[in-house]
Amino acid sequence: MDHVADNTRGGTLALFGTWLASPWHRTPDDEMVLPLCINVVLSVVGFGVVLRAIPALSSMFIEAGLFGRDLCKADRTKKVPESMGMVSGTVFLVMMFLFLGVPFGQHFITSSKPFPHAAFSEYLTSLLSICCMLFLGFADDVLNLKWRYKLVLPTLASLPLLMVYYINKGSTTVVVPRLLRAWMGGTLNIGVLYYIYMSMLAVFCTNAINIYAGINGLESGQAVVVGASVAVFNVIELGGFQAKSHFFSLCVIIPFTITSLGLFIHNRYPAKAFVGDTFTYFAGMTFAVVAIIGHFSKTVLLFFIPQIFNFLYSVPQLFHFVPCPRHRLPQYNKKLDKLEPSVVEFRDTSVRWQMMVALRLLNHLKLVHLEEGVGEDGKLCRVNNLTLINLVLVLIGPQHEGSLTTKLLVLQGLSSGLALFIRYPLADLFF
Repeated sequence: MDHVADNTRGGTLALFGTWLASPWHRTPDDEMVLPLCINVVLSVVGFGVVLRAIPALSSMFIEAGLFGRDLCKADRTKKVPESMGMVSGTVFLVMMFLFLGVPFGQHFITSSKPFPHAAFSEYLTSLLSICCMLFLGFADDVLNLKWRYKLVLPTLASLPLLMVYYINKGSTTVVVPRLLRAWMGGTLNIGVLYYIYMSMLAVFCTNAINIYAGINGLESGQAVVVGASVAVFNVIELGGFQAKSHFFSLCVIIPFTITSLGLFIHNRYPAKAFVGDTFTYFAGMTFAVVAIIGHFSKTVLLFFIPQIFNFLYSVPQLFHFVPCPRHRLPQYNKKLDKLEPSVVEFRDTSVRWQMMVALRLLNHLKLVHLEEGVGEDGKLCRVNNLTLINLVLVLIGPQHEGSLTTKLLVLQGLSSGLALFIRYPLADLFF
């Protein structure tokens, strides 16, 4: 038995060592190096433009009525320009249009291969889908659309890309886990279900960022962290069999991440600009697009672990099993100059008994802070609003807003590290 265990441990260590070493021995094609260098240069230029354009355009947005007030500050009279994600989004699109001729123009100069019409159409429709979502997000900021429209809009914006994916005969085959291969084979073609899954991916990515928000720097910060994580994954995969797909994904995600960094600098505590739904929709669609054209739609979800947890944690309020106020952001304590968990009050008779049992169980596990028998008549229940932001405050106590954002972004970064660990060493054990 000891001999078998030693062999098992040795095999596991060998597998891990092979994984650890192999990605860094992959080398991208020479044709990719120059376009990527130009892409980085354009991205840095875009970063500088965003950094200067936001202060220059802030007064224009305020005069147009596009402003908000910071509810997590003592001074709530100051007008902060809203929807500034339109600035970073527009700069991103301009940089992408300028870059358009670099990867494809060289086919007319140095390459004897046929022009890649399929890749060119995917690239254009990717930008079209992102542009549509940027516009629809701005429309939401201006018109304050209802939630049912927010679920439909990402699906409509993803249609151009999905149509081109279908016309180019994109793969709808998924790899079957090893445990099921004896019954289902190595791969399974799920056909139209794959397109439904991709459209749902666009809906999830846009709304997942949108509901995980509310404090200075969190929306733009999480987008930068996830964008950097996707870029690292793309770089690792540049020497793989899907190198071209990851190359085009990288050409989109680098400008997005760097221009979003410029927005983050103005959006971080104390915020001089709010990103608005414009940015959250634009960012979510960008992640969905690179996942689709890069053929790593399952992997990108691993980079959304905090967002997935926040969504699942929020389900009781999102589906009104527990009362859901319009704003669920933390409560500002003027005396401490810190944020505390915001709460919602309700009568226990207004909530189904199954939900009360679930809340009591979560309270026992320290995942919510539930108080019963409060109010003048002693018949009210009080529970923290069900967001990851409030949960962190429940677990670690009141925090300064800037410090809270930093902790949440560190959590996002650690989650990305876990995602890469799951994607490489652990995935090899199951697929």
